[in-house]
Amino acid sequence: MTQRLHLVFGGELTSPDTTQFRDVDNLHIVGIFPNYASAYRAWKAEAQRTVDDAHVRYFISHMHRMLDEGTETSPTKEIG
Repeated sequence: MTQRLHLVFGGELTSPDTTQFRDVDNLHIVGIFPNYASAYRAWKAEAQRTVDDAHVRYFISHMHRMLDEGTETSPTKEIG
């Protein structure tokens, strides 16, 4: 069975319309999860906790795609 690790992390952005973090040294690493469903639950909990701060955003990173160099990149990489 292929392991599909996901990293959930977030922090304060320089502006709500970018994905550039204000202080990379202070990123909040929520954790590494064995599947997308558990990563999504963790992401949703943190996103809801910080919903009142437009400068704070959380992300799910598909670590398994970074570990397998033969896998094509996600279409979301092309956004922006």
